[in-house]
Amino acid sequence: MTERARKTPGRRTLLGAAVLGTAALGLPAAQAAERGRGHGGGHGSLRDLPVPTVIGHRGASGYRPEHTLGSYQLALDLGAHIVEQDLVPTKDGHLVCRHENDITATTDVADHPEFAGRRATKSIDGVSYTGWFTEDFTLAELKTLRATERIPGNRPDNTLYDGRWAIPTFEEVLRWAEKEGRKRGKPVWLYVETKHPSYFRGLGLGLEEPLARLLRRHGRDRKNSPLILQSFEPSSVQRLARLVDTPRIVLLSGPNERPWDFVESGDPRTVADLVKPAGLKWLASFAQGIGPTLDLVIPKDASGRLTTPTTLVRDAHAKGLLLHPYTMRNENSFLPADFRRGTDPNAYGDVFGAYAAYLATGIDGIFADHPDTALLAAADHAGR
Repeated sequence: MTERARKTPGRRTLLGAAVLGTAALGLPAAQAAERGRGHGGGHGSLRDLPVPTVIGHRGASGYRPEHTLGSYQLALDLGAHIVEQDLVPTKDGHLVCRHENDITATTDVADHPEFAGRRATKSIDGVSYTGWFTEDFTLAELKTLRATERIPGNRPDNTLYDGRWAIPTFEEVLRWAEKEGRKRGKPVWLYVETKHPSYFRGLGLGLEEPLARLLRRHGRDRKNSPLILQSFEPSSVQRLARLVDTPRIVLLSGPNERPWDFVESGDPRTVADLVKPAGLKWLASFAQGIGPTLDLVIPKDASGRLTTPTTLVRDAHAKGLLLHPYTMRNENSFLPADFRRGTDPNAYGDVFGAYAAYLATGIDGIFADHPDTALLAAADHAGR
């Protein structure tokens, strides 16, 4: 270990520092970032969120297996302004929270001999996967499984919680948010993604209509509802815009990629086209913001080091769009090369330095696996 690496704070140091650092300011964790530029301290609309907004990516997935009630609860307890869910359907049409419909790496399904015959190979958005898929299970069957850590090689500590939680339905999450909101005296914000919507619509398991029904049932279908809808497929966001008034974000991947609904419809535009002023103007006609990959905000060079920021923040703001890029993680292997410390890819790097670079571009929020770290970085940014 190098001298620089010895000085790098560890996982539990950062986890404790979130509480100590915000307490030193005289503020609870959830309020620390509100000291910066923002749109007011309320929670009645999208622009009332603190800026920069800290979004608990799949909950607090740096500390707990992702998309579990344990991960969501920890994100909220650590002070995340919003907690994210990804939605996929079951065979009988229920919406459940998984990052992918392939549950091979995120559940103990391989340990269930009764489901051995469900293992299959499928093409999803042009990519072949072999494993077990939510659309081949009823909700009752999925509830017999337990969630596990998706990347145990990177996060061995999280395997302590393997088997503790079941796969939550989105309706269970809505009830949890309502309960927590009553306890805290303010709404709990959720950030909800439709996963592979064209693929599922082709199976007769469209996501948008059942999602809209749940939002209406739980009073989160209005313009000022404490919930943001998101998708990598613009047509899914457009479909949701026709069903509910809930705020909407379009996710954007690499510049040379095309949204899968564009591939299916023959639309030749790439993400590089969508981040040009004309593309942003089109997105602003049905969405309130974009969720670009961080590389669209600050590209990396061939060695993985940050280069000069693009004009995306300025151009998107000019069209009235918010920017919530993804995803910040504390481990070296996920950081730009210039912020890695030591030789252990799973040790924490100079994550605060990386946050400072990204937040300096003027982004409105950021997805983070470790929301406590993000809150401290946001407070640092606000104090500059």
